[in-house]
This record gives sequence, C-alpha cells and structure tokens, in this order.
Amino acid sequence: MEEKIKYELEFPIHSSPQLLYQYISTPSGLSEWFADNVNSRGELYTFIWDDSEEQAKVIRKKSGELIKFRWVASEDDSFFEMKIVVDEITKDVSLMVTDFTEEDEIDEAKMLWENQISDLKHVLGSV
Repeated sequence: MEEKIKYELEFPIHSSPQLLYQYISTPSGLSEWFADNVNSRGELYTFIWDDSEEQAKVIRKKSGELIKFRWVASEDDSFFEMKIVVDEITKDVSLMVTDFTEEDEIDEAKMLWENQISDLKHVLGSV
C-alpha cells in the first residue's frame, strides 16, 4: 500500500463561523454539500454518494471551530479535518481542510475538495 501524504487547503468563506460550523459538523448540514446523504449514530457518520457508502468516526470535535473524521475502512492513521479560522484583525472567515491521499492522486483530491467547497459556498450564499 502506498504511503499517503498530508495536504492542507484554505478556502475563504463569507459566512459566520457559527453557521459554517453547522454545515461541517451536522449530518443535515453535510448532506447539503458534502454527500448525497449523511446519517449519524453518535460519533459514527455514514456518508452516502450514489451507490456507495463510507463510514467515518468523529475523532475530534471542538464546538464552533473544528471537526476531524477518520474513515472506518482506512488501514492507516489518515484523517480529514475541517477547521474554521477567523482572522483576528479582519474577522475574515476561512475553512482549513486537512486530508490525506496517495501522491499520484493529489491533484484530483484537491480538485474534489475545491468542487465540494464550491457547493458549500453556494449553499451558504457565499459565492
């Protein structure tokens, strides 16, 4: 199995941190932009796209600030995290995404996140 590499992306988002947090941390919020449907039982979230289903466990959560998931099927320590960052001076809001992928898939992975975040901005009216 190829070693996965960690990468980070930052997306400026015109939204309140509280509203943004609802969209990155709740099943109903995530199902509006991240997956076709999202269900949760406690810390276990089930993400559904077309005919595929993936489960992820919440491994860290800080209310109003970040959520970190680990894919249940993953055999390594990789995770994906969405963190809300507010600039202290300008009060600009950004979403920091940390994820892992194989080195030869980095461009596709980044493009997928860019498309997902574009959907999120659309849902938030932040375009």
